[in-house]
Amino acid sequence: MSLPHPTPPLSPLDILGQVFGYSDFRGPQQAIVEHVVQGGDALVLMPTGGGKSLCYQIPAIVRQNAGHGVTVVISPLIALMHDQVGALHEAGVSAAFLNSTQTQEESSALEKQLLRNELTLLYAAPERINTPRMKGLLGSLHERGLLSLFAIDEAHCVSQWGHDFRPEYRSLSLLHETFPDVPRIALTATADALTRQDMIERLKLEDAREFVSSFDRPNIRYTIVEKTDATRQLLRFIESEHAGEAGIVYCQSRKRVEEVAGMLEDAGLKAMAYHAGLDSSLRQQRQDRFLREEGMVMVATIAFGMGIDKPDVRFVAHLDMPKNIEGYYQETGRAGRDGLPANAWMAYGLQDVVNQRRMIDTSEAASEEFKQVMRGKLDALLSLAEDTRCRRVSLLHYFGEDSQPCGNCDNCLAPPKVWDATEAARKMLSCIYRVQQASGISFGAGHLMDILRGKATEKVLQHSHDKLSTFGIGADLAEVQWRGVLRQLIAKGMVRVDPDAFNTLQLLPDARQVLKGEVSVMLREQALGGSADRRKGSKKGTKTSARGLAEASLNAGALERLARLKAWRAEVAREHNLPAFVIFHDATLRAIAERAPQSTADLEGISGIGVKKLEAYGSEVLRVCTTEA
Repeated sequence: MSLPHPTPPLSPLDILGQVFGYSDFRGPQQAIVEHVVQGGDALVLMPTGGGKSLCYQIPAIVRQNAGHGVTVVISPLIALMHDQVGALHEAGVSAAFLNSTQTQEESSALEKQLLRNELTLLYAAPERINTPRMKGLLGSLHERGLLSLFAIDEAHCVSQWGHDFRPEYRSLSLLHETFPDVPRIALTATADALTRQDMIERLKLEDAREFVSSFDRPNIRYTIVEKTDATRQLLRFIESEHAGEAGIVYCQSRKRVEEVAGMLEDAGLKAMAYHAGLDSSLRQQRQDRFLREEGMVMVATIAFGMGIDKPDVRFVAHLDMPKNIEGYYQETGRAGRDGLPANAWMAYGLQDVVNQRRMIDTSEAASEEFKQVMRGKLDALLSLAEDTRCRRVSLLHYFGEDSQPCGNCDNCLAPPKVWDATEAARKMLSCIYRVQQASGISFGAGHLMDILRGKATEKVLQHSHDKLSTFGIGADLAEVQWRGVLRQLIAKGMVRVDPDAFNTLQLLPDARQVLKGEVSVMLREQALGGSADRRKGSKKGTKTSARGLAEASLNAGALERLARLKAWRAEVAREHNLPAFVIFHDATLRAIAERAPQSTADLEGISGIGVKKLEAYGSEVLRVCTTEA
């Protein structure tokens, strides 16, 4: 009697198809997976929506099957842990999390499971990794040969130069120091060269292989407009481009968040406020609503967003300028994770520049070196905002990537005209110089513009600034136009705002060449006024409607099936206490609706349907599809 042949282990490609329901790897995923499966360290930079999770989830399964034990995933957010573990359970993968929401009994039971080698992935926050109890648990697993891999998600948080520095991430250097033979993979969506080098040094990844994907998100349309009446501009943008669709609006202060959320609600939109000043249970409730309900707009500070996996966010709007390009890229990247068209829209003005400079310069905890780096990062974002070239080219260039004009951003769709603003710039710079020379002190933007425009205000008369040679020489431009000129001179490094002296204006060395007539100054014609968010070519029909584009090819029967499938999915998601997209993504439902399956065999091969989901939901999906309306 012959013995049965042992079942060969599943390959990464087998797992991709059978567990996660995808037929092919994307971009560098396969190379990353194979490298980590073999026990190599890796640093992975991949844009939001690029499939970073699979880069450690598949190696975790392969290595667990080979007897290496559990993969520990360091994740910064409890809500993200919950949803990722839920998604893995849906796919048939044994996973769990350890965090502060659990009782002592639950934590103890989970630790016993780990020591029995019953889990493939364990999620934990960086704070917990450094506790004596967790160190002891990891040590016990290591002694038993059951510690397979460390995956450090949102790894940019380790760097002080990054946009979301979290001190607790610094303790993660202990992973390499304590368990040097356990491979590590660090992942992030955003890091410039300085942040990347800091990540390598802090996490001891000098010998790790780097995998850097393209930062390009071609489905996102970047638009930056001059701020006139920001809330009205926002409302017009949402109503004309994204009525009834999910989005995120970022504001700098908690007060502003509350005001904008109230304004959107008053306008009839489904909107909520989210910021660190709210009770944690209320924040959790609102985050759950955003993930689970369709068409919800979240108005938030940067306290919201990291790890948000909602795929159908159709727009991200900024009513206040972020601190740097990394923050801007990370936040805008939360739109269009499903690959369908999405918008990144920002309104910014002179006050944004003043506020951000003040926050950098008045930071008491920061060193001068740190402040200088942050000023450089802010300058790069200002340059992006004022650039007349393709937004995507400018954005990718910041991350060291060359590209061609995209044809999809605001500057490509309606190229801004530039004008020779040398004379206007000389008037502005000369006025700043004359005022300081006459009074021995500097003054703010509003006062300088009053002098330029010849307004004999009480303050102007009090300081005899109506006697200056620059009084009234700029009467040909309106105040809003002068603000545009000044903003661009600040962006070009000719003027600085001094937060230590009541936001007064001071000349920088680069202004000298302009005053001497040695260089010309070319500025966006937009600074001359007019409707800041009006675009040539903004004709009827240019609305970015991802839902319409995606469903345009479906016939009436398929559309009706899709509606029934979405209703069914919503019921299942509520029962499982998970976001709907964890059950099936919209793209999977559309493919099912289009195929009109008559048997489970018809469902095989549809992207997003793995073996476990086919077993769990196949018959129900068929019932929904074959039920007559």
